[in-house]
Amino acid sequence: MMQLVQRVKAILLTPSTEWPVIESEPGSPSILFVNYVPILAAIPAIARFIGQSLIGGYTPIVSGLFRAVIAYVATFAVVYLIACVIDFLAPRFGSQRNFDNALKLTVYSYTPVWLAGIFLLIPGLNFLVILGLYGIYLLWRGLPVLMRAPDHRVLAYTAVVTACALVPAIVLAMI
Repeated sequence: MMQLVQRVKAILLTPSTEWPVIESEPGSPSILFVNYVPILAAIPAIARFIGQSLIGGYTPIVSGLFRAVIAYVATFAVVYLIACVIDFLAPRFGSQRNFDNALKLTVYSYTPVWLAGIFLLIPGLNFLVILGLYGIYLLWRGLPVLMRAPDHRVLAYTAVVTACALVPAIVLAMI
């Protein structure tokens, strides 16, 4: 658990020095789906359930719980999908294809989104989830390191990936 806290702190506060550390880490990124994503992805799902069903009281408990479970499971699919997009688009932006690094990049770039999900706990603070947009900055800083994106293509690469990430987010929000 301390490793998780240290990684979250490092990626949020010092991404320029943390991305090279992440890139050099050996091992399978599937470990991220066991040790990192399940814990952080639970934050917005649980906070929304509590905020809407227990504190706000405007969503019935059963449907709120169902929505939380669906959102939680969908998070794993979205993270994997965005990693596939990053890997697929790499050659189009002069980058190297590397799915393991694309998955690392996606997971750690979603960190602020998941942490900002805590604001779903109090209905009046829901607007603060906008702080999750810091993940776009993390993506921008991580693309040159993990995907070897050339500096002059990083902004466009980031914009396309962000646009692709918005599609499932909007679809999930509508559900």
